[in-house]
Amino acid sequence: MRHFKALGIKFIIIAIVLLSLFGIFRGASLGNLLLMSLLVTGISYLIGDLFTLPRMGNLFATLADFGLSFFSVWLLSYLFLENTSSLITASLTAAALITACEALFHAYMRSKVLEDENREQVRQQFHSSYQTEIAEEYEVEPKDLKKK
Repeated sequence: MRHFKALGIKFIIIAIVLLSLFGIFRGASLGNLLLMSLLVTGISYLIGDLFTLPRMGNLFATLADFGLSFFSVWLLSYLFLENTSSLITASLTAAALITACEALFHAYMRSKVLEDENREQVRQQFHSSYQTEIAEEYEVEPKDLKKK
């Protein structure tokens, strides 16, 4: 359930950025922009938030999200939109706005989504029931060793 909530937040952020940039300034259709938002959300959530963020930290994940957002927005806008003039500028602007929001989203991911998973893993790792061994210690005396 935590992942669905995080995906919803990320989709809303990306949809607002793409709808405002490409919908207002480029005149793109709503269906194409929502499809682009859905694809960019899925790709960046899997690669940037679930793979890169836990392993490499917030800074590297944010930089990776910038490159991933730029490339995916540029490619999808080239495929789905009719007006292809100055797509690089629009894609860079969209990637910069998405990345600015991603830094805050990563803080949410670490505190609410990934932290709970880490706690579950720690609980599962140390769930074994160990019992302390209790025994009497015998003193070994040299004369006992000579008898044998």
